[in-house]
Amino acid sequence: MAEETAVYTHGHHESVLRSHTWRTAVNSAAYLLPEIKPDQRILDVGCGPGTITADLAALVPQGRVTGVELAAGVLDQARAVAAERGLTNTEFETADVHRLQYADDSFDVVHAHQVLQHVGDPVQALREMRRVTRPGGIVAVRDSDYAAMTWYPQSPVLDDWLALYRRVARANGGEPDAGRRLKSWALRAGCTDLTATSATWTYSTPEERAWWSDLWADRTTASSYAKIAVDGGHTRTEDLERIATAWREWGEAEDGWFCVLHGELLIRA
Repeated sequence: MAEETAVYTHGHHESVLRSHTWRTAVNSAAYLLPEIKPDQRILDVGCGPGTITADLAALVPQGRVTGVELAAGVLDQARAVAAERGLTNTEFETADVHRLQYADDSFDVVHAHQVLQHVGDPVQALREMRRVTRPGGIVAVRDSDYAAMTWYPQSPVLDDWLALYRRVARANGGEPDAGRRLKSWALRAGCTDLTATSATWTYSTPEERAWWSDLWADRTTASSYAKIAVDGGHTRTEDLERIATAWREWGEAEDGWFCVLHGELLIRA
């Protein structure tokens, strides 16, 4: 989800969707789950391929979930996920989080996972998310923080990867270190009843390392990110190949460990 002033750095290459379809309400929205009630109406902003959306829909059998994306193409996959699970209380639409087409007070819960790091104006996005949330409802946002990502064994080439990714993301109009900024953005948006938390994803088993390293190696050389990085003059193709090799070497390390920190925020409207 990003308006004209920002470019979605990752795109929807298979290596990106490999990560997105792994996400569930449990591993990506646990901080929100205690707030969910079976008759709520939920807006899932930046729903991507819809796995979290479908999980939320299963939790509100008397309610309804609307998943929205700026890019219409991925919504076909989201609809397919809902259909495969037999969910009849979902709908999927295109929308820009900066200018949501819904009336004030339309939803009980408005949720966005890994969205604000990619948008042109996260403060305006939060204002819009709060506007369409009914009084007493919840806005829930969660974003990773790239500068806080850490791993072992250390690798100078993966240090180069992190510096490159942050440079490219900012050149595209986003903020890759969004996790630490969520509370600040919400305060600037006029929100006052806030609960800020954090959580991590950790990849350490052989299976986890193989999955995480392979998808980032592929993303580094084959996704929209790779093209944007080269075309924007941020790096060269041979440097991306070197980074991909470093990812796979890390994945093969018996003592390999990688941690992704997320900022989380519950805003009571």
